[in-house]
Amino acid sequence: MTFFERLMQETKSDRDAFQSISLIQTAVCQGVDKDLYVAFLTQAYHHVKFTCPLLGAALSRVGQNDGLFRTALIEYIDEEKGHEEWILDDIEAFGGDRKMVVNQAPNISTNVMCGYAFYAIEHVSPYALLGMVHVLEGMSVELATQAAGAIFERLQLGDGAKGFSYLRSHGSLDVEHTDFFEELVNKIEDVSVQDIIIASAKIFYRLYGDIFRELETQSIEAQHAA
Repeated sequence: MTFFERLMQETKSDRDAFQSISLIQTAVCQGVDKDLYVAFLTQAYHHVKFTCPLLGAALSRVGQNDGLFRTALIEYIDEEKGHEEWILDDIEAFGGDRKMVVNQAPNISTNVMCGYAFYAIEHVSPYALLGMVHVLEGMSVELATQAAGAIFERLQLGDGAKGFSYLRSHGSLDVEHTDFFEELVNKIEDVSVQDIIIASAKIFYRLYGDIFRELETQSIEAQHAA
């Protein structure tokens, strides 16, 4: 069994729990309304803007014997630059205020996930970041393209409608990233490092899931207040 296969096997229950979140099921199968979609994009902006800083933090913590990981981090940084701007473009396409999104505070769950990522890199291991990468990129491949299609259909948008560059690009782009990730982690032979990545992935399934749970709660509260 490769390490990637072990990672998939030992996080299956966590992945299943994430995919069973009612908002995710709804988004993939039925789509969501415009307000909820923009709310999702807003939280995506607030965690995606930390992608390169997190990769840089991990890069600053790798040891002299971590040449493979160092090279991968540099490649990830180059690939991820500017992706938060794609999200702001999508928000604008749906009538959102780009400047307001940038200046507003993220939801608590988004803050917690990003804050834990920095903590884990600093106080657990820079390899803990790979648990986060596995969850966010893996779930993009599984769900992003389907969700984009369902939302497009629900909103009855015409051909050429904008506002889906983030979801659609990450559904396809992250296929390449997950292949790269699998190749990378299968070269990690230290079992203690493997254990860190698995433990981290389990945590990030919960923390990333909390972002969707909070969005759903906010949406329900807004409907009741209307």
